[in-house]
Amino acid sequence: MKLIKTHKELDVYNNAFQAALEIYALTKTYPKEEKYSLTDQIRRSSRSVCANIAEAFRKRRYEKAFVAKLSDVETEAAETQVWLDFSIAHKYIDEEKHEILFNKYDHILAQIITMINQPKKWSN
Repeated sequence: MKLIKTHKELDVYNNAFQAALEIYALTKTYPKEEKYSLTDQIRRSSRSVCANIAEAFRKRRYEKAFVAKLSDVETEAAETQVWLDFSIAHKYIDEEKHEILFNKYDHILAQIITMINQPKKWSN
């Protein structure tokens, strides 16, 4: 296994970063009245997934802190899925886009849960 030196080398980080960029671009089409609610919330939670992955990676030598920060990642990814559900309910996105993004976050969640369940694999 290759030694990972930075969070940017993690597949889960890159997956989350790309998904957050997609959400940012998508939310540019949301109505102005959503600017300070749904638009800000989904952008914030999707970016928080990335930020918390970076923080977790820096805490990996302390197993409990690492797992706790990954738990934050898990909750932010699930929150992003909730905002995607609101987005489709309000017809701001179509079913196909919802399914694609929702599934991306399911994949991110699976990756995070694997890391939570195997914290020693990530410590140095």
